[in-house]
Amino acid sequence: MDAHASGTPLPTSNAVLAEPSQRIDLQLIADLVTPGSRVLDVGCGDGSLLELLQRRRNVDGRGVELSQAGVNECVARGLSVIQGDADRDLVHYPDDAFDYVILSQTIQATRNPKIVLSELLRIGERAIVSFPNFGHWSIRLALGFTGRMPVTKNVSYSWYETPNIHFCTMRDFVELTEEIGAKIETAMAINATGQKMGMRMPWAFWNLFGQQGVFVLSR
Repeated sequence: MDAHASGTPLPTSNAVLAEPSQRIDLQLIADLVTPGSRVLDVGCGDGSLLELLQRRRNVDGRGVELSQAGVNECVARGLSVIQGDADRDLVHYPDDAFDYVILSQTIQATRNPKIVLSELLRIGERAIVSFPNFGHWSIRLALGFTGRMPVTKNVSYSWYETPNIHFCTMRDFVELTEEIGAKIETAMAINATGQKMGMRMPWAFWNLFGQQGVFVLSR
């Protein structure tokens, strides 16, 4: 499926200049959020994205994080974050409670990604999802030549300690959005050099050379 032919609005290929010690996908997500929005960051970790959004986009931000250590770090940063599980606790949020609900590098670690994604779109006007692309050529090559689960810079856990329980490629994710009836408003792939890949590239090319995917979805 060709992303350009499908009518999905895609950004042009530009280098992303990250702030020091900031993940590339967090920079991209921050640029996608409208200033002053109501934002829920699900699986917010240490609060890096929420802090970035408050500083750069002046959002009304909230967070949900599974680990107590992550919650403690967020609170120490002055962020409004509670402990919670994306698989169980999103059902308690009302419909349309936020302008954006963000799931950054987390969907592959959820027990039921389909339900979680549906919940994001229920409680937010838009959902922003980023994830590592397990269809990247380096992962295919490592698995094909070594016969072992790969450990790469982007997927850095050994098989016995990884939090990733649902390995997802970019094509897999696009098919999931179609299955739940979500609209892809914006999609981008990030290559190994931190660049957004060309807008006219087909999904197969993104799936092979994109290390990460970032999607903006709506109902």
